[in-house]
Amino acid sequence: MKTNLFLSLVIVVGAGSFVYAGDTRKDFSPQPGERQLPKAMHSAMKELPYIAVGKDNAHLKGNDNRVLQAAVDYIAGLGGGVVEINEGQYVMYDSLHLRSNVTVRGKKGKTILRKARGVVSALAIDGDFGEQQITLKDPTGFEVGYGVAIWDDRSGGFHTTVARITGRNNNTFSFDKPLMADCMLSNKAKAATVFPIVSGYHIEGARIENLVIDGNKDSNVHLNGCRGAGIFLYRAFGTVIKDCVVKNYNGDGISFQQSNDVTVAGCVCENNNYLGLHPGSGSQRPHISNCVARGNGTDGLFLCWRVRHGLFEDNILEGNGQFGISIGHKDSDNLIRRNVVRSNSRDGIFFRNETLGMAAHRNRLEENVIENNGTQGQAAGIRIRGQTNNLVFKNNIIRDTREDKLQSQTVGIRIEEQVGQVILEGNKIKAKTAVEDRRVSK
Repeated sequence: MKTNLFLSLVIVVGAGSFVYAGDTRKDFSPQPGERQLPKAMHSAMKELPYIAVGKDNAHLKGNDNRVLQAAVDYIAGLGGGVVEINEGQYVMYDSLHLRSNVTVRGKKGKTILRKARGVVSALAIDGDFGEQQITLKDPTGFEVGYGVAIWDDRSGGFHTTVARITGRNNNTFSFDKPLMADCMLSNKAKAATVFPIVSGYHIEGARIENLVIDGNKDSNVHLNGCRGAGIFLYRAFGTVIKDCVVKNYNGDGISFQQSNDVTVAGCVCENNNYLGLHPGSGSQRPHISNCVARGNGTDGLFLCWRVRHGLFEDNILEGNGQFGISIGHKDSDNLIRRNVVRSNSRDGIFFRNETLGMAAHRNRLEENVIENNGTQGQAAGIRIRGQTNNLVFKNNIIRDTREDKLQSQTVGIRIEEQVGQVILEGNKIKAKTAVEDRRVSK
């Protein structure tokens, strides 16, 4: 009996384990490569929460911001995942507020988020700093749940308040954020139903793909780029914006403020009333690539304050109302390469006038094509102002290809009086004046 039992066992040796012949048990033990996520007590999952939203053939059905927000908040409540927005036009009475680790994905070219018609009213009494209600002279068009901006003639920029209306008593409305400044009748205080069409505040790891953002600018007043844009981020770390179109917004196309490690790829910003692309206020390590900023009211790409260690590559910046690229206040250590900067109203690339401590030092511009700028008057391909230092311009093509009498990009590179070291290497310049160096000590 003992002999038969011994003969019926076969020991298979492999990978340090012992398996008995005929053993059909499945091994569910953790594998060597499995690791828990940094901020969760579980490993990465292949299948994540998903919901489709749209006018029909969707889990959630509707045609305005409310149904989109319901879908985003549902997925966020499950820890993140994907919201798929079906094709069609959705009317936006408030922002679509992004949430951490949620991807919002449309149908490319067919999912359109369009800003509703805006209204404006003067305040009836002063709005005080920190207050969360305002009283309006004319409340027509202001509704609970709508987005609202409040400001006066002295409280622009970051002091403009953008919030959501949460309640109403006749002409008085409450909202979900405190006023960022005193808004005084003596300074023409007002409120308007204007807001970013897509916004993200205090989030991480959000993603936006394949959306068309229509700002309906003829029916809405201006909202500044520190608090608004077609797509606007504030402290939205690691956000990815991919293959989106932002057009006709009465303000900036895409603006992100105090948001590190933002990626903008394959996007188009066109015919917005102010800036096309606006990384700013200390946003570090941005990566903007393969984008087009065309026909915007001022600059195509505006590096605001303290934009550092960024990569801006393979973009087209054309036909904008001021500069193709503007760079200045503490915007240092960036690489700007393989961009096409053409047919902008003023200089192609403009370094703003800053003192030594605040200038745009150690930026590199490589392999860019800078052509036919100055459509509204004589200009330079590149103009460097202020006490800017340690710049490198390498292998750029700077030219005006128009007929002689139409040429207005008359200077290739203009270096003004206070500029420090500039390295020019391998550039091909075709202009009436290739390099205009105004420095006393060269």
